[in-house]
Amino acid sequence: MRCGEQHAYILLCRLTQKVERSRPRFLRGAWRGGHQALSQNNHHNPAPPIVLTIAGFDPSAGAGIAADLKTIAAHNCYGIAAVTALTVQSTQGVQSVHVTPPAVLRAQLDALAGDISIAAVKIGMLGNKANAAVVAEFLERGKFAHVVLDPVVKPTAGEAELLDAAGVKFLAADLMKHATVVTPNVVEAELLTGLVIKDLAGMEAAARKLVELGARAVVVKGGHMEKAVDVLFDGAEMLPLGGDHVKSESAHGSGCTFASAIASQLACGRGLAEAVMLAKTYVTKAIEKGFAIGKGPGPLDHFYRTRFEPAPRGTHEVPQHGLHPAAEPATHR
Repeated sequence: MRCGEQHAYILLCRLTQKVERSRPRFLRGAWRGGHQALSQNNHHNPAPPIVLTIAGFDPSAGAGIAADLKTIAAHNCYGIAAVTALTVQSTQGVQSVHVTPPAVLRAQLDALAGDISIAAVKIGMLGNKANAAVVAEFLERGKFAHVVLDPVVKPTAGEAELLDAAGVKFLAADLMKHATVVTPNVVEAELLTGLVIKDLAGMEAAARKLVELGARAVVVKGGHMEKAVDVLFDGAEMLPLGGDHVKSESAHGSGCTFASAIASQLACGRGLAEAVMLAKTYVTKAIEKGFAIGKGPGPLDHFYRTRFEPAPRGTHEVPQHGLHPAAEPATHR
């Protein structure tokens, strides 16, 4: 220990002893050896809204559960997760998928639901019909206030199957009914409805068809279209959400991020339309601020809000701890 550090430590110990002597007798003994020994109750601070993501794991952390948890944290919520599959993938695409056995997925969900109060659920990749059925049963039992279903079927890059054919049929016939909102892209909407989508009118027709199939509300994402327009339909009102295409290769996991952002906004108490619009704005900016980490499309910057431009040279910030005021720059004459 350096001399300065030793001196500071001695002062701390003396201060601790002085504080201890001033405490009532029944509170003494909580400090030992200069270190706090009070048992910490981890429920002192109110918990933020808790969002459960049910999805696959992407080792490159651009999509799936990793992207979901980053998005949830960026929205000041707390994320928990149940893993539906382990994938072998990088930024260049998905090479293979190893689906979690349904009994294991059920055990994960039951353990979490039996312990934690869940404000919203986001569902992504499921792998197969068996896991989709487990999730449907879980939602039926849980009666959660907010459920966002992102019907992940095929990866943007790679030929691996993220949901088998039986799973797609089950999703359309049963699982959608348990969701607050379903968020397919154009390709997924075509697969679920059997329609061909070429323009905004086609997106609106697909949204109506999905509601007819049982969805309470739908967002058909138009990121693959010429214009980046999404369509929100709640069964009564059709709301086109315009936007600009961001010139960036860093869009890996944008669909996962969008659905997780909606779930987080709903968990925070916002209405569906506002939650979708805020999520769209967040994803657009996160893509714009995205970065390359490999040889393929890079991830979004989920925490772009926390990154600040460096202060101009000559700017001195006052530390917030209040111990030492910032030194003022010398005046040059």
